[in-house]
Amino acid sequence: MRHRIANRKLGRVSEHRIALLRNQATALIRHERINTTVAKAKALRPFVERLITIAKRGLAEGSDTTRALHARRLVARDVADRAVLSKLFEAIAPRFAERPGGYTRLLRGGRRLGDDAPLAQVELVGSEYKPETEDAKAAEEEEGAPGVAGRVRRAARRIRAGEESS
Repeated sequence: MRHRIANRKLGRVSEHRIALLRNQATALIRHERINTTVAKAKALRPFVERLITIAKRGLAEGSDTTRALHARRLVARDVADRAVLSKLFEAIAPRFAERPGGYTRLLRGGRRLGDDAPLAQVELVGSEYKPETEDAKAAEEEEGAPGVAGRVRRAARRIRAGEESS
């Protein structure tokens, strides 16, 4: 029986499950939004929220204290990438300094084609989808497109610009 056992097994042994959660937490902190299955998202949510809470506690103590160092080391046990660790302490934790909890949002998507697993998107609150940034990225990619297609687009723009100025 599983009385008073809180975590989901996710069909993995404990070492694999912990590695999965650490990798997904690192990806979520790095990109601020990831797509995964609903079961993994539900397991990831408390894991990441605990890391953010520890990081907030370290910031509240000040950056030069031993408690702040201890908080950084506690989070470093689960987040191996130093760049992601510094992003957590310098960008994400200050963003949630006044928020008492609920740092992540779980948005359910459709179902995966291969095995019909329910999908979800986990994102940090405050990093919502902004369509205007996507349009800017698409225009940037189109402008710098490699090969013949990109050269043709640039030439067409130059010709159009010449016609408008005449």
